[in-house]
Amino acid sequence: MPPAETSIASDERRSGLRTLRRMGPYLWPSKHLWVKQRVVLAIAVLVLAKLIAVYTPMLYKGAVDSLAAEGVPPLALGAVGLTIAYGMARIFTTGFQQLRDVIFAPVGQRALRHLALETFTHIHRLSMRYHITRKTGGLSRIIERGVKGVEFLLRFMLFSIGPLVLELTLVAIVLTVLFDAWYLAAVVVTIGLYVWFTFAITEWRVKLRREMNKQDTDANQKAIDSLLNYETVKYFGAEKREAERYDGAMRAYAQAALKTAYSLAFLNFGQSLFITAGLVSVMVMAAMGVQNGELTVGDFVMVNAYMIQITVPLNFLGTVYREIRQSLVDMGEMFDLLEQPADVSDASDAKSLKVTGGEIRLKDVRFGYDSDREILKGVDLVAGAGQTVAIVGSTGSGKSTIGRLLFRFYDVTGGALTIDGQDVRQVTQESLHAAIGVVPQDTVLFNDTIRYNIAYGKAGADQAAVEQAARDAQIHDFITSLPEGYDTQVGERGLKLSGGEKQRVGIARTLLKNPPILLLDEATSALDTDTEQEIKDALERAAQGRTVLTIAHRLSTVAEADTIVVLEQGEVVEQGSHDELLAREGRYAHLWHRQQADDQAVA
Repeated sequence: MPPAETSIASDERRSGLRTLRRMGPYLWPSKHLWVKQRVVLAIAVLVLAKLIAVYTPMLYKGAVDSLAAEGVPPLALGAVGLTIAYGMARIFTTGFQQLRDVIFAPVGQRALRHLALETFTHIHRLSMRYHITRKTGGLSRIIERGVKGVEFLLRFMLFSIGPLVLELTLVAIVLTVLFDAWYLAAVVVTIGLYVWFTFAITEWRVKLRREMNKQDTDANQKAIDSLLNYETVKYFGAEKREAERYDGAMRAYAQAALKTAYSLAFLNFGQSLFITAGLVSVMVMAAMGVQNGELTVGDFVMVNAYMIQITVPLNFLGTVYREIRQSLVDMGEMFDLLEQPADVSDASDAKSLKVTGGEIRLKDVRFGYDSDREILKGVDLVAGAGQTVAIVGSTGSGKSTIGRLLFRFYDVTGGALTIDGQDVRQVTQESLHAAIGVVPQDTVLFNDTIRYNIAYGKAGADQAAVEQAARDAQIHDFITSLPEGYDTQVGERGLKLSGGEKQRVGIARTLLKNPPILLLDEATSALDTDTEQEIKDALERAAQGRTVLTIAHRLSTVAEADTIVVLEQGEVVEQGSHDELLAREGRYAHLWHRQQADDQAVA
């Protein structure tokens, strides 16, 4: 094997071992005694079932010998009694196997739920930098496959591989003691060749399966992207183009799936060949023993029963091993996700933010999304407690970046950003987020009711609080005019509401949160003039008693701000009141006159 392939195989083995180690605490948690008790009890029931299963062929042999008047029956029950005992043993074997599953089921479901929750929670902890580089469809598919892999691995690692090894060992002992070492040799060679062939082919199939998963994820995220951008698809008449794009992804998936199916057929045939050869060789030895008078007919039947008894789980081993390998791959992707470090995390000594007035201060702040491209180049800015400070400038000047740094989606790479003298990097993100209310340019709503979307601003908010927030955002009358009122469904991403209606729902949600600091990020830039004025009035009411940082492109919306900061290419070039900046006839005045001229031209 070439060095590169050897390295890849080694990495995969380490990944599999890592996955198994990660699974350990869910199967044997230190703080949950009931889980351990159930695992031990399930294993005990499993061992009992296997002991009965290994003894069962002896009862079959006794019944046959009794009928043929040969040998000494294992129990003095006669042919009929031994046959009934044989049937009861099979029933007990099946019963104990089902009891084992019942005992273990809560353990498996607990592990599945905790891992799914841990993954879901971790994804929310990851930074915006991570999320903007990944696609939602791909992430959801990784979680879905990983959680399914957990359930499968827990069940079959404990109740298929372990029991199979136990049963094979017991059968090998029986064959050696009751017959001779040649029977054991034949069984060992059969199992060895079967396992070697199964593992070798399955390793090859894992690569094919991984490619199939890759194509499946690609097709899934293309479908989700297209559906989320339904309007854009319609605007550009791109339905056929999207269908061809999706079909191309599905075609690649189908090709990978066919390779997987063909390799499965080859694997199944090879397994059957080895199993049948082993079965026939052992049965030939037994038949020769009967002919020579060394064995009874019951012995021949018992050997056949044991061979069938071990070949059935061996056939199952092929499927189980394939699924376990695939589960390890799927879970490996999920654990890769869990081990993805968060760019922004709380300091070990982080304290809760204490907002006494709400003063925001940027001291020589530097930041860049990429190390080779700095966006903010030493920004100094102060928003006094209870003041409204507007940040304006041309596109790409770094306005929205300041908002993201304030909410700590990213950390500054130089300088400091403080609230009431507390560096945001030294306080908990939970307390920071609780202190800041954000109204973005495009308010995204959950596909639920208007009530749910407004109440999202504060956990446990009652109807009276929701309605008061709606009144303050000047949307209560509109909501009550709807046939279903607050129970009106807003649709996917709020598409059943107009832009202005969505914005006011978003403002109501933020008002219900009642934060001391308000961040308005281009909150009216996408609205028409009349709607903009209505939203502006709602925002002015929302700003009362709060420190407000307004990021704006349209200067008319910020003319009444206490301070206006003008950014250009990541640097503060001017700041002051609207009148002061106009009097300076600098960059702000230039932008103001140009926008006024554009508005008059449109009018």
